[in-house]
Amino acid sequence: MTLLLGFAAVNTGNNLLYLLVSALLGFMAVSGVLGKGNLSRLQVRLSFPAEIYAGRPASVRVRVENRRRRLPVFLLQIALPGSDALFHVIGAGEAAEAEIPYSFTRRGRHRLEQVQVRSIFPINFFVRTLTLPVDCQVVAFPAPRPCAPRLPGGEKAYRGESAATAKGHQGEITRIVDYRGDQPLKLIHWKLSARSEELKVKELAEASAEPVMLDFETLPGSTVEERLGAATFLINRCAREQRPVGLQIGQRRFSPMATRLHRLQLLTELGLYPASVSPGRPIAQIIDLPK
Repeated sequence: MTLLLGFAAVNTGNNLLYLLVSALLGFMAVSGVLGKGNLSRLQVRLSFPAEIYAGRPASVRVRVENRRRRLPVFLLQIALPGSDALFHVIGAGEAAEAEIPYSFTRRGRHRLEQVQVRSIFPINFFVRTLTLPVDCQVVAFPAPRPCAPRLPGGEKAYRGESAATAKGHQGEITRIVDYRGDQPLKLIHWKLSARSEELKVKELAEASAEPVMLDFETLPGSTVEERLGAATFLINRCAREQRPVGLQIGQRRFSPMATRLHRLQLLTELGLYPASVSPGRPIAQIIDLPK
């Protein structure tokens, strides 16, 4: 009798162990199914700023869309090399955005083709990973290298200390006036015009500083990269001072202008400049500009 009771106790303990193991395996299976479904029907988009400099962190906007109609997604981690963004909950049919720092170690054209999506949902038993395609092409500009070469107008003009009094089409807004019929249409202030019965135009001050023409081969620096950094620094400084700036680089020449699009064009040209070209050798055409 005692022997039978002992066998019954052993069998009862084994059955309980089997039940616990079966419950744990079932729980793991359910969590795996939920975790896999949590990563379904997602779309990730990356938006880079217009200005990216090599070696400097840039703020990248990450947008995640949940294309499921009924179920939300939980605990999503969007990972780029060296940085990531965490989204706790994204409702069904909704989208969420976040900004993360990202930097390129070298100048030039870069292309990101995929990102990793990770999630520990539902209980951190497993970390599921999904690779989603993205198609982002950006140009990293050379890192600015401070320098102070001689520019037209002396140090006073270089610092932008002269006053702007004449009217022009590229300077700061001085006042809003009525449209006379001879002003360029791009100067029309549409918001103010919509509030009044007459068209209003922006009157701009003409850039007073003397235009600057940079010759890449004469810029300070013993290497190509140092001259590229000096050119980047001078272009940005002239832009802050509203000085029209141009660039002679290889066989390409860009006339002085003071617009933002022109500045981005010059910086893109510097970013795409080959590292091992000889002086005077033509370089490739600009393919596209960051938006």
